[in-house]
Amino acid sequence: MSPLNEEQARAYWKRNLALVVQLLVVWFVVSYGCGILLVDFLNQFRVGGYKLGFWFAQQGSIYVFVVLIFYYARKMAALDREFGVGEDD
Repeated sequence: MSPLNEEQARAYWKRNLALVVQLLVVWFVVSYGCGILLVDFLNQFRVGGYKLGFWFAQQGSIYVFVVLIFYYARKMAALDREFGVGEDD
């Protein structure tokens, strides 16, 4: 692992924070938007016998959160390799 200079460290954290913000926005839209704001519209559709708005409020946002965790881990591993700070370096 090679230490980053100050400019590289700023670029690394800027990209990291941008990724975190993007993923939080996705999670917010899915959990709050689909589970609360758009619930009436989504309830017109059904998933497994349940109204879609109810499903997003109870299950969908959790599934999306888990997928976002794996996506974040994969993207951060790529970012670590790009900046030379990965665990395998």
